[in-house]
Amino acid sequence: MRSVHKSDAPALSRDDGLVSHILHSQRDVSETDLTITWVDIEPGARQVRHEHDPEQVYVIISGEGVMSVGDDERAVEAGELVHIPANTEHGLENTSDRTLEYVSAATPAFPTAEVDEFYDQ
Repeated sequence: MRSVHKSDAPALSRDDGLVSHILHSQRDVSETDLTITWVDIEPGARQVRHEHDPEQVYVIISGEGVMSVGDDERAVEAGELVHIPANTEHGLENTSDRTLEYVSAATPAFPTAEVDEFYDQ
């Protein structure tokens, strides 16, 4: 069994108020078809709208925000799951006064080189 605590996972940031803790990826298990990331978004910060090949879900752990998926936009809060189809533009803004935390699961897994390139920007 493989177990990883958020505090032990690599923490990656792009100086935009977001910190991503990579809990499970091809870097750890080369044959995996899944990437799991715990993301912290500081108050007032936003994840830039983007799209990618993998299908994805976000599970909001704490805080509140506004999520956009394609042409849809709505408020989200702790306890919600948001499905993001493959190749669909999406983003999340923290509208609360505390850190918004969510866990992302993406399949197929993001290639390690793609993850490294994203955080080198």
